[in-house]
Amino acid sequence: MTSLRKLGSSDLEVFPLSLGGNVFGWTADEAQSFAVLDAYAAAGGNFVDTADSYSAWIDGNKGGESETIIGKWAKARGNRADVVIATKVSQHPEFPGLTAANIKAAADASLRRLGTDHIDLYYTHFDKPEVPVEEIIGALDELVKAGKVRHIGASNISPERLRESLEFSDREGLARYVALQPHYNLVSRDTYEGELQDLAARSGLAAVPYFSLASGFLTGKYRPGTTVDSVRAEGAAKHLDTERGQKVLTALDELARTHDVPVATVALAWLAAQPTVLAPIASARTVEQLPALVGVAELELTEKEVARLTEASA
Repeated sequence: MTSLRKLGSSDLEVFPLSLGGNVFGWTADEAQSFAVLDAYAAAGGNFVDTADSYSAWIDGNKGGESETIIGKWAKARGNRADVVIATKVSQHPEFPGLTAANIKAAADASLRRLGTDHIDLYYTHFDKPEVPVEEIIGALDELVKAGKVRHIGASNISPERLRESLEFSDREGLARYVALQPHYNLVSRDTYEGELQDLAARSGLAAVPYFSLASGFLTGKYRPGTTVDSVRAEGAAKHLDTERGQKVLTALDELARTHDVPVATVALAWLAAQPTVLAPIASARTVEQLPALVGVAELELTEKEVARLTEASA
């Protein structure tokens, strides 16, 4: 069984692949979602990522469908204590923004949908620079003190705002971010590397990257002349037109053959080898897609192999 890893300075211990819940209630119905969650848990997985806004962009949905499915699954399986659930605030149509009042109301709504009395890791989904960090951290601290949230994290935040938030938490002795959720993968490195990654390293934050597989491009299923039936196909296929995308695919193919693993596993292994990265996020619409993702827990690339991919993605 793969050993769990400590998430930053928190007391949470998580599997090295976080299961993305964005597809639950979108491209995966409740039955499919339960099957994927069951298979993930059977593989040793315990770290599920969602957001209160998933999947409000679908006609007929209100937002929170993913949380509802995850909550029903945890209740049906009786495993809530064994699962680390991460969700986010700021994008739900009924609870937009990061004012103190909204953060508290959105958290209560998430707790109801999840059918639980606490959220293990609560992220600010998209920072709202118009709201002072003092107000945001203050509201999150109240949730922690009330026992509704165990730990807090930030996603889609600038280095300046993150630094300001951490300094305020330290100065006032309030809840402090323990995790950062950046957009980061082999074909999108400047979205995290540099100042933000350096700050995360200095501050002891665990990075839990989203878009780890570039909307599916890094699974290797997008090739010249092929058509993929996916709602993300347009976004993923654009990387085929870039020199970087072609070089990355070539390097991934080589290492996938060397290790006899799927291309996606290698792409995730490169990400897992990067400074500060604890557990990449990846989603599976079907059980068949899951082994390539959880395989990252068993694949450790050599320094030379990591360098090969880093060079290809430069």
